[in-house]
Amino acid sequence: MADSSGDMMTSRQLYARLLAYVRPYWKVFAIALLAMALSSLAEPVFPAMMKFLLDDGFSKSSGWDWLLYPAAVMGIFLARAIFGFVGDYAMSWVSNNVIAELREAMFARMVRLPTHYYSDNLSGRLMSRIAYDVTGVAGAATNALSSLVKDSLSIVGLMAWLLYLNWKLTLITLSVVPFIAFVVRYFSKRLRSVAKGQQESMGRITQVLQEAIEGHKVVKIFGGQHYEEARFHKSVREQRRFAMRTTMAVAAQSPIVQFFAALGVAIIMGVALKQAASDQTTVGSFVSFITAMLMLMAPLRRITDVNAPIQRGLAAAESVFSLIDEDTEKDTGKTVLGRAHGLVEFDNVTFTYPGADRAALKAVSLTLHPGECVALVGPSGSGKTTAANLLPRFYQVDAGQIRVDGHALQEISLDSLRDNIALVSQDVVLFNDTLGANIAYGSKRQATQDEIRAAAKAAHALEFIDALPDGLNTMIGENGVKLSGGQRQRLAIARALLKNAPILILDEATSALDTESERHVQAALDELMRGRTTLVIAHRLSTIERADRIVALAHGEKQEEGTHSELLNHDGLYARLYRMQKAEEVIA
Repeated sequence: MADSSGDMMTSRQLYARLLAYVRPYWKVFAIALLAMALSSLAEPVFPAMMKFLLDDGFSKSSGWDWLLYPAAVMGIFLARAIFGFVGDYAMSWVSNNVIAELREAMFARMVRLPTHYYSDNLSGRLMSRIAYDVTGVAGAATNALSSLVKDSLSIVGLMAWLLYLNWKLTLITLSVVPFIAFVVRYFSKRLRSVAKGQQESMGRITQVLQEAIEGHKVVKIFGGQHYEEARFHKSVREQRRFAMRTTMAVAAQSPIVQFFAALGVAIIMGVALKQAASDQTTVGSFVSFITAMLMLMAPLRRITDVNAPIQRGLAAAESVFSLIDEDTEKDTGKTVLGRAHGLVEFDNVTFTYPGADRAALKAVSLTLHPGECVALVGPSGSGKTTAANLLPRFYQVDAGQIRVDGHALQEISLDSLRDNIALVSQDVVLFNDTLGANIAYGSKRQATQDEIRAAAKAAHALEFIDALPDGLNTMIGENGVKLSGGQRQRLAIARALLKNAPILILDEATSALDTESERHVQAALDELMRGRTTLVIAHRLSTIERADRIVALAHGEKQEEGTHSELLNHDGLYARLYRMQKAEEVIA
């Protein structure tokens, strides 16, 4: 976590940081503030006009003078309407641009976070931050800020007019301000903490929704509907409790503030009536003062009510900036490989997952020569996938060293390292886009149609792609839901073929396929592996019999190494695993 995390920032710092995102739009922002100021300054004009109307307007006038005051009223309210619209629209325009920039900044940081962050944080909470929390910032950046500007200026203008009319009565008005300030400060702290709870609970709702949608088949087959309903009920009710605590704070704050304001108005009204009775003030001044006092109540109420969205916005800003401030993957490497030859060396590599009791890999050494295929085998938890995750630097080794073409991974820039690695795993990740876009993904998005078709053909995928009405332009649905397992796997192979990286990682790429699909995929893999340094993580041992070397792991340690025939003759771990699988195949 970065040192400048949101929970260490004061409200002033949070607002200052939000305003830094406003800076590129300062011209429109200034127009919004000016329009709001002009709209608000029209407020005291109305009670001032009442004074002159009552004191002078009912005296005899000639000609068309009687139209002056009605025209002035229409002019005042028309000006307020125009300036109010311009101010609100301009402020909303700025705010929505800020929200878009914050979302983009959060997403840009999210896709660069280290792998362990995704393991340690709920994906639903992460999505909720970007989709939901940012809208809370909008409340503080638009409605709240608009109200603060407009209502503050209205209050200042009306107070100035009140001071001009009767400074003694106005000082009585100001005597209730400390009480109002205390109430607002007390409820601010409460609203801020409750808003954080609301955000966390919304994240849990999103998580339950995501899991229920993605796992809908498991839910149905195993009768998990009631269990999922109970989880959702718990999350929703928790969110409801936080919402009601917010409502209670907001509902209690407003009448308390209004009570003190009404108390001030009542005292002032009594004193003003006494002054009027003793001819210390004119009728116009008295009516103007009371009118201004009553007009003061509305902006005063709104400016105290605005505390709730401000606190929610600040809590949301804390959440937003805590994600933006997360440390990205460490990339201190300066070496740019170009196209690697493909020499990969694991030199006494040790690695332990954060919070784990034992090491996933212990002093493992192995070498993959350029163009060589090396397979990792072993029981579950032996460290096969860990080794595959360390090569592209998804995790940093604790001890030892991994080298590519003689350069330690830490010396190589991340982009340069990963440009030289392609990955095909059992869990194929596809995007809700066209078949062609899924093959030509990322750095290869500018590939030509002919290059994409060539990669698809080499991956034995063109046969089913051309059978579709729209061919490569066919939308495949979320994670390729419209395709079979074998088809998705061949798309992943086509993606790797198009990338044409010299180092290839195959993570149990055929373990979940039926025999017919496996035949197609294996043929595609043979095409993909040709001339590349390949690290294969194998579950079905029959698929790696032709590997140049096989390394057997157990409990994170290397047990033996050799060719298929050498290891069978050695009669060690590999031979036992191979015989067990053959026996299972015979029984099946």
